[in-house]
Formats: sequence, structure tokens, C-alpha cells
Amino acid sequence: MKTAKFAIGQVVRHRLFPFRGVVFDVDPQFSNTEEWYEAIPAEVRPSKDQPFYHLLAENDETEYIAYVSEQNLLADQSGEPMRHPQLSELFTLTPDGHYALKRQARH
Repeated sequence: MKTAKFAIGQVVRHRLFPFRGVVFDVDPQFSNTEEWYEAIPAEVRPSKDQPFYHLLAENDETEYIAYVSEQNLLADQSGEPMRHPQLSELFTLTPDGHYALKRQARH
């Protein structure tokens, strides 16, 4: 089992698609439906045996929840603030610009 490269509260961006997100949960390996997995085109379908991240994601048009394999994520170094409406439910913004999980949101 591989150790997750990204942490809860970390801002990441997708390697191929134009969106960013804040990690709010991590699965040590794929844990979604087979239907979801099969809907990914075979030529870009990631391996199941890697961490998968639940993100409060956003692009230029909208905010949503994303489920992304580790191989398709990079650390976001932009420093740009996130606007996802659910951020304040789960996280507090620290003085250094990072997102800390609120105590009541922890499992």
C-alpha cells in the first residue's frame, strides 16, 4: 500500500484538466464504483492501486466535488485563494494561507 503524497487541507491541481481543489479525504486505493471507473477513457484510466483524493474542486465556471487519482495531481503553488462554498464548513484558513481541518470535521 502506497503512502498518500498529498495531505488533508492541501491545495492541488489536476495534471491534465484546468481545475484545482482542496483535499478533504483520501482513499488508500480506488474506492468508487466500477461504473465510475469504466467511464474513464481507457487511454487515461488510472491504476486502482494508488491513493485517490476527494477534493472540494473548482474551475473557472463552477465548484464541485472531484475524485482524482494521485498520478493526476500536482501540488498547487499558485497561492491563489479557493472559493468553494463548502470550504468554510470543513476548514479554517490559517495565517500562512493553508487550510486546517476544523476540529468538528475530523473523523
